[in-house]
Amino acid sequence: MSRPVTIALDAMGGDHGPEVVVAAAVRALADDGGMRLVLVGDEGVLRGLLARHRVPDAARLELRHASQQVAMDELPSRALRTKKDSSMRRAIDMVKAGEADAAVSAGNTGALMAIARFVLKTLPGIDRPAIISAIPAARGHTHMLDLGANVDCTSDQLFQFAVMGAVLAEAVDGVARPRVALLNIGEEEIKGNDSIKEAARLLEASTLNYVGFVEADDIFLGDADVVVCDGFTGNVALKASEGTAKLISRFLREAFARNPLTRLAGACAAPVLKALARRIDPRRYNGASFLGLNGTVIKSHGAADALAFANAIRIARVEVEKAVPERISARIESLLAERQAV
Repeated sequence: MSRPVTIALDAMGGDHGPEVVVAAAVRALADDGGMRLVLVGDEGVLRGLLARHRVPDAARLELRHASQQVAMDELPSRALRTKKDSSMRRAIDMVKAGEADAAVSAGNTGALMAIARFVLKTLPGIDRPAIISAIPAARGHTHMLDLGANVDCTSDQLFQFAVMGAVLAEAVDGVARPRVALLNIGEEEIKGNDSIKEAARLLEASTLNYVGFVEADDIFLGDADVVVCDGFTGNVALKASEGTAKLISRFLREAFARNPLTRLAGACAAPVLKALARRIDPRRYNGASFLGLNGTVIKSHGAADALAFANAIRIARVEVEKAVPERISARIESLLAERQAV
């Protein structure tokens, strides 16, 4: 892009509030010299927090005052109706007005989706936005969607998710023909409900690189670049994987702390364990995209620290530079034309 990418940050959202967002903004500016950030929130609070940091280039950091904030437990409908001057709403309004190229928030997921969909609208040919994120796998990572935005999905919506996921993997990862799979209770064609079976038929008839059904344990093997499912299934699978990682980490700590000999073994294994921890560190994968909108919106985990939130900012920049919404719109239009021509 000829001008710096401008990203609006909801500075008041998340479990830890503006402290983390400000620290992440400073880190992101230091790491990336071609980006502008706008901190949206209580200006007095933000100025006080910024005074504690050494900002690399103050000219690339702007403050935008917002008098309200959306609580983490607030009803999306109430946030949409009564919080028009919230930091979340103002950040998304900036994307709509062309003042920012993307918005990033660690706030209330339901409210963020409701506000983003209301303000930005969906792309032509897309029924509903979907949440997608990269998940660590044996070979790199896998993109998975939907992760919670849509509990029930039709076959057409699953098809749209597949298109959006493939476009993202192609744009961000540089994969020429991303392998797309449907998450199911078995790999056999007879398995699954009617929506899954019909989505499979639609994908088989398309020009997407559809590789069939995968089961939940296949998500982490890297045999597919994109795994598609409804939001209920995706969210459960994601949370189950996070819980499994925490359980394994706990078991390892307990095993190495059992006696002096195991503690010695743990010390010897420390370099390997640290390398493993870095490889599966959830902070490196923080930042879920709301695909299907007329704009780029990234959702950070609510409990993210500065490193994790900075990664969400990085993802926003990459998606803006790769023109992901525009690519999705073009691909959807092309595939719908193919289906009508058959």
